[in-house]
Amino acid sequence: MRAFFSSKPNRLWMVLAGFFVANALVAEYMGVKLFSLEKTFGFQEVNWKVFGQSGLSFTLTAGVLLWPVVFIMTDIINEYYGRKGVKMLSYLTAGLISYGFFMLFMAMKLEPADFWRTSHINPNWPAAQQEAMRQQVGDYNTAFNVVFGQSMWIIVGSLIAFLVSQIVDVVTFHKIKAATGEKKLWLRATGSTMVSQLVDSFVVVFIALFIGLKLPFGQVMAICVLNYLYKGCVAVLMTPVIYLVHGVIERYLGPGLATEMKDAAQEQ
Repeated sequence: MRAFFSSKPNRLWMVLAGFFVANALVAEYMGVKLFSLEKTFGFQEVNWKVFGQSGLSFTLTAGVLLWPVVFIMTDIINEYYGRKGVKMLSYLTAGLISYGFFMLFMAMKLEPADFWRTSHINPNWPAAQQEAMRQQVGDYNTAFNVVFGQSMWIIVGSLIAFLVSQIVDVVTFHKIKAATGEKKLWLRATGSTMVSQLVDSFVVVFIALFIGLKLPFGQVMAICVLNYLYKGCVAVLMTPVIYLVHGVIERYLGPGLATEMKDAAQEQ
């Protein structure tokens, strides 16, 4: 056991896998909140017209805050642990996400304690303030169920999109690396992400909104385009971070071990 933890590749794997799984899980739970990207930074909404749909803006899920971390982890794991490493971790993460949603479903079925339903209201507040809080938040149990009781189609779409985009990412990454060798890290990292997120952006929105909510096809496609535009821009902006993390890992492993791991990853 001591030999396992003293191995640099094993320690690196635990750190990368831990960050990957944690960020993917938290992103799923945060994803129930939608936010305006423009208003968050103090700008007016863009009000674009795409596929005949007007009044569109960058309305995104809060899960995109963690998406860049997943993007970096995927490419780093690809680089040093290969296809098998990414696929195993992706399947494990999808299973844990499913488990997490199942446990949330069970939690929603629990009968809440009576006092907890209104525990956010301080009895010492003035009556007007208590009523304002009651109107704003309502019943804690109802709020809990509304926040975490996502549509089944959103859950299904999210899981399918995650798995498909991860497989597309790993295949694209290694094809680019096979063609360019060790050079052009930016191309295989950012390029594979651009391709995989094209799949992710369209699959999850199409399943959740077109199949699940029956929104018009044009509106769904317009939302897909705006989501992909955002993710594509972030992928490009995160390229320097890829080099930074890559450099830190190279120094940690040492040139000999790092080269050995990357060669083995490419041969899988």
